Amino acid sequence: MSRALALALAAAGALLVLMLPGCGPAQATPAPPGVRVSAAATPGSATAGDAEHELGRKVWNFRCYFCHGYSGDARTLAASYLWPKPRDFTDPGSRKLTLPAMREAIAHGRPGTAMKAFESILSPREIDAVAGFVRREFIRARAENTRYHTAANGWPGHERYAAAFPFARGELARDAPWEHLSPDQQRGKRLFMTACITCHDHARVQDGGPAWETRALSYPRDAYCTSCHDQPNGGGRRPLGAPPAGHPPIEHADRRAQPVVPARRGERVAATYRVHDTPPQLRRATALERRGETLYQANCAFCHAADGTAKSWIGRFLEPHPRDLTDPAAMAGMTRARLRGVIEDGLEGSSMPGWKYVLAPRDIDALVAYIHRAFHALQ
Repeated sequence: MSRALALALAAAGALLVLMLPGCGPAQATPAPPGVRVSAAATPGSATAGDAEHELGRKVWNFRCYFCHGYSGDARTLAASYLWPKPRDFTDPGSRKLTLPAMREAIAHGRPGTAMKAFESILSPREIDAVAGFVRREFIRARAENTRYHTAANGWPGHERYAAAFPFARGELARDAPWEHLSPDQQRGKRLFMTACITCHDHARVQDGGPAWETRALSYPRDAYCTSCHDQPNGGGRRPLGAPPAGHPPIEHADRRAQPVVPARRGERVAATYRVHDTPPQLRRATALERRGETLYQANCAFCHAADGTAKSWIGRFLEPHPRDLTDPAAMAGMTRARLRGVIEDGLEGSSMPGWKYVLAPRDIDALVAYIHRAFHALQ
C-alpha cells in the first residue's frame, strides 16, 4: 500500500474514531451521572472528597479514554489507527506540559491531529478538572485510574479468560503454530480467537503479511461495471453491441438479441473487474513514460484502475467516483499544469490525496506524461 494511501486511510480511520461518543461534538452535556468507575479508580493519588479530581476522572473516563486509554498511555485500538499518535501522558516527556497548555489543547484542539476542540462540549470547570486530573493522575503519579475489564465496567468474572491473556497482551503471537503451543496455550488461543479478537484484533503476529492485498476476496455483482450497462450507476439494460476488447462474456437483458456465452457466475463477476486491471500496452514509450507507468500502476491504479477507467473494484465504492482518465467528457479542459496540480495537492471533497510529500517533482512529471500517452491527450 502506498504511503499516501496509508495516510488517507489513517485519516478516514481518525474520522470514524471521532464519530464515537466522547471523541467529537456529539453531545453538549457533561458526563452523565451514571458513568461507572471501578473501585480501582480511587488510588492514593486522589484525596478523599476531592470533588474536582473526581470530576476530572469522570470526564476522562467518558470522553477521553477511547484514544488516550484509561491509564493515559494511549495503548488503545483507536490509537493504532491515528497519525500522529495520541499523546502518551505516562511518557517522561509529558512532564514538560503546563496546565495552561493542557487547558488550551482541550478547549481548542490541536491542528493536524485527531484531537478536536471540546470548548463547546465541556464547561470551563470540566476543562480545568480534566487537565488537573491528567497532570496529577498520569503525569505525576502514573496511576492506573481504572482497568477496562472490571466488574464495575461491566466485566464480571473476567479472570475466566486468563488463558487468553498472553495473546491479548502480545506475549504470545496470534499466529504461533498450534504444535508449538502447550495444551493450556492452545486452549487460550482458541478462546482468544473466538471471544477476544473482536476488540484485540491488533494482537502480535509473527508474520504481519502484506499491508494491503490488491486481490479482492469477493466482488460485487457485475452490474457495477458500467462499460457493460447504459446507466452510470451500473443499472439498466446492457448495450447490444459487443463488449469492450478483451472483456469477459456478459449476459444481455435481451437474450434473443445476442447469444449468451456460458460462464460460471464467479468467473464472470471476477473477470468483469479483471479486464480493467489490465494496463494498456505502450509501444516505443520514452523513459519518462515508463517511469510514469510504473508509478501509476503501483499507486494510482488502486482507485483509477489499471486501464484508467476507474472501473476498479474499490473505485466503484468511492463517492464521488475517481475520475475516468479515458473519458473525453471527464478530461475536457484538462491541461498538463492542472493535472500536475491535482496530483500534487489532491482534490478537495474527494478521495484524491495530495502526493507532493510522497513523490518527487520528476515523478509527478512522469505520471503526467504517462496519463497523456496512455489515457487522454492533454493540452
